Amino acid sequence: MIELFFAPGDLARVRFARSPVQELVNSLRVGGRADRARMHQPWVRSVRGAVGALELELLPALLRDSRYVPDFLTPPPDPAGVTFESELARVRATPGEAVRAQLASLGPHPALRDLREDPERHLGRLAVELRRYWDAAIEPIWPRLVGLVNAEIGYRADQLTAGGVVRVLGNLHPELEYAEDALRILWPTWQSQSRLDGAGVLLVPCVFAWPSLLVDAAAQCPTIAYSPRGVGRVWDGSGRASGAPVADLLGRSRAALLAWLDLPLSTTQVARELGLSAAAVSEHLAVLRRSGLVTSRRSGRQVLYQRTALGTDLLGATGASIR
Repeated sequence: MIELFFAPGDLARVRFARSPVQELVNSLRVGGRADRARMHQPWVRSVRGAVGALELELLPALLRDSRYVPDFLTPPPDPAGVTFESELARVRATPGEAVRAQLASLGPHPALRDLREDPERHLGRLAVELRRYWDAAIEPIWPRLVGLVNAEIGYRADQLTAGGVVRVLGNLHPELEYAEDALRILWPTWQSQSRLDGAGVLLVPCVFAWPSLLVDAAAQCPTIAYSPRGVGRVWDGSGRASGAPVADLLGRSRAALLAWLDLPLSTTQVARELGLSAAAVSEHLAVLRRSGLVTSRRSGRQVLYQRTALGTDLLGATGASIR
């Protein structure tokens, strides 16, 4: 069991963050577990050809051990806002001594020899592989992933309002519990204890982490990646099609927009997916919101929109395809 002991003030420093690189790294591990492969089968099929054409050497070698991932591959994200580009830059900037120490924990592998001997130079090769894989496998589905993560963070914010941080920590994951000022990761083969001493905890919802709990207790800010609620919804495809009756009622663009909003998305994300201007999407969203078909929630600098139960009923009643 891993135990993280809270000092005064640590509960106030429990916060959430999104991480594109966490999703990327964990997606590469999907094939190693049958349950993950079944859960994410629609995605696996959709990217098989593009990923199969990539020349990846360092990434498979770094992720060959199902029990250990070098920490420099997944730097703790910035809760204030993170992008793939910013995380990639942090991977490239990893100090050489940290790379060597983590590769020593991983064990020898021929493909990693150059990275171990000259990390500063060959981290650039790793960044190229990460970029190629991101473009082929993750960037096309990123709006769906971040939509589910946004829904999860919104749900936890509601929990925080209703019951405080203790309630939030109490039901994140079956392997995680909070009691008596300690956060415990219930892994029987691990034994460690540490005090947070003001560092707090960073919680990272990650679709491709399902069903695992991923812990970096040694980081300056301990980080826990866990699977958000409703992971299966990310591949529903409910935003892909709407039937003719609802299009006749609302108009084709508004019907398509309503169908996409099964997960919370921003105006920019919806505009990109539907090939519309942000101004047009904003106008349609205003109409749908006034009609009670869409709700909105502010998340940082963005406003996220999601279909209401009434909107879902309308799609179902008019024969729209929501699978």
